[in-house]
Amino acid sequence: MSTLPVPDAPRLAFAASDSPEAQDARRRLTALYGDVQETEADVVVALGGDGFMLEVLHRNLGKNRPIYGMNRGSVGFLMNDYEDANLISRIAGAEQGVIHPLSMTAVDARGQEHRALAINDVSLLRATRQAAKLRILIDGRVRMEELICDGALVATPAGSTAYNLSAHGPIIPLNAQVLALTPISAFRPRRWRGALLSHHARVTFEILEAVKRPVSAVADNVEVRNVMRVDVVEDRNISLAILYDAGRSLEERMLAEQFQA
Repeated sequence: MSTLPVPDAPRLAFAASDSPEAQDARRRLTALYGDVQETEADVVVALGGDGFMLEVLHRNLGKNRPIYGMNRGSVGFLMNDYEDANLISRIAGAEQGVIHPLSMTAVDARGQEHRALAINDVSLLRATRQAAKLRILIDGRVRMEELICDGALVATPAGSTAYNLSAHGPIIPLNAQVLALTPISAFRPRRWRGALLSHHARVTFEILEAVKRPVSAVADNVEVRNVMRVDVVEDRNISLAILYDAGRSLEERMLAEQFQA
């Protein structure tokens, strides 16, 4: 797994969510460590929860700039514990987790093509009371002729502990080089629990009876409504580096999550 170099005395840019806790933390930390623009930073320090961490990661896609998060939100699986002290030494001793986003190409009912990147997952969700009907192809070959469900998703290893886990999908080790394909409330076939796919796989969803059973596609925070076809593939040309305190790597957290009662 490749890593990005971090100087011994890194220039830090602090980004904070709108919450009072995050804004207060930003004021304290910038007074202690200074602050530069993200474009000039060696490391971006994100203050908030997992949702805000995703915002910062998206903002820095392709920038080769490590992100170090500290939890000032409600959910902090992607974050380190918050402390004012010793931030430079914590960053210097941090472990890096490198992740690759998913690329979504969605075609809507008007034939318009939409593209977006997802760090966690690409989800297809029914848009009305009617269950969705999906045909699933892997690398151009039909693997499931018809899935009747509330939806389905493709998750990265980093995103496997998010919506994917709530939908009873598997937790995937960060370096496993696989993606999770997980149904959401499958009705037929009722006992299908999804599949693990090579990270090279191209997943295609074709929406059946799309007018009667409209479906939305969501790539993290980008939603496309009334989709007819959605292609999902991992983009190995883009890397994102997340910094974690020693002994608290994302890999370790994902392993620990699997042994919780």
